[in-house]
Amino acid sequence: MESPVGKEPEGLPGVSGVAVATFVAAARQVFREDLHSVILYGSGAEGRLRPTSDINLVVVLSSFDPAKATAIRSQFSYAESAGRVTAMFLLESEIASAVELFAQKFSDIQRRHRVLFGPDPFARISVPRSAEIWRLKQVLLNLTLRLREAYVEYGATPERISRLIADSAGPIRSCAATLSELEGRASISPKEDLADFANSLGDAGWEEVLAHISETRERTLLSPDVADATVLRLIELATHLRTRAEALR
Repeated sequence: MESPVGKEPEGLPGVSGVAVATFVAAARQVFREDLHSVILYGSGAEGRLRPTSDINLVVVLSSFDPAKATAIRSQFSYAESAGRVTAMFLLESEIASAVELFAQKFSDIQRRHRVLFGPDPFARISVPRSAEIWRLKQVLLNLTLRLREAYVEYGATPERISRLIADSAGPIRSCAATLSELEGRASISPKEDLADFANSLGDAGWEEVLAHISETRERTLLSPDVADATVLRLIELATHLRTRAEALR
């Protein structure tokens, strides 16, 4: 099926596909010569969206014109509400700095992205290894701290804890994929990389923990006891990942 505004991106069917196609068409019309590229990244680029997944875009611009940005507000609001679309508005001149300062995020973007419009701005970009290691450790520590806070604040409230687990799945899987590549192994997929890492720990119960994470991604509510236990195991997993990251050089 093709929407009136353009072809729906492969792997984004239904409302999500229409929302993205509508936004990309609006971006081309509004930004015109300022628009360099529109990139889809993350699970949407893999065709693995789940009910809780956001659709992540990078809109690469030559310059940021406030008047044009104002003109696209309504189309972006529609895409956000209808398709859970998020967008990073990045200038061409900022790409090199962004890749270095947010190395973990951009290593994941390089790993899982698809061009929806224009040339690929990441085709010749290399993420510095030192920056990638530093950012990986930072992301994992930040995730650990957020999970501890949430465990105290939201414990025994399965709706909030289950959503937290679902939201944490993407970052921790991405960290596992980055660690795999930094240790010299090819990334299979973030989900499988995390499973491989958990299995390498040699402890029992990780398969069940990972299954619970996947359940929350499908909007399944875990029982209070299982939800709390899963958060604690996520903290443990993030700590193990960071320990391995600390050993990287």
